[in-house]
Amino acid sequence: MKTLALAGLLVLAAGNASAAVSVTWIHPENFHDLPFPTWERNEMLDQISDHFKKLGANLPPGQDLRIEITDFDPAGRLVPSIRLGRDLRVISGRADWPRMDLRYAVEQNGQVVKSGEAKLQDMNYQQTYSHYFDSEPLRYEKQMIDDWFDKTIAPVRKR
Repeated sequence: MKTLALAGLLVLAAGNASAAVSVTWIHPENFHDLPFPTWERNEMLDQISDHFKKLGANLPPGQDLRIEITDFDPAGRLVPSIRLGRDLRVISGRADWPRMDLRYAVEQNGQVVKSGEAKLQDMNYQQTYSHYFDSEPLRYEKQMIDDWFDKTIAPVRKR
């Protein structure tokens, strides 16, 4: 009886295993409008990487996601601020919408089941309905990524 119960737990655990998501930034030093200090730039890129990994939890069991980001331009523009000690991101006007170029591959059991390149952008980012609070860092970029993920990778994602 104990063996059967243990086998059942192992099957449940295997069915709930989260997908492996890898995010690679290709030459981020060439990206547009990122913070100059390395630690600040890395913090921003890590937030986006973590967001992709969070979305990857919605993939069916056994599927993995590989993302290579080849360009990234967050919403707004950086304005130097000596008084605060770090640059400020100013969101004004429609010309500074978020953009991202990437390559992706969804794999299952080592086989690619879906792959491609995508140019993400949200020209209406200030008018688009968002699931994120105004205080959420990179909320426009995350919403843009969510929209792409829902259309391209996992159309039946739970919110």
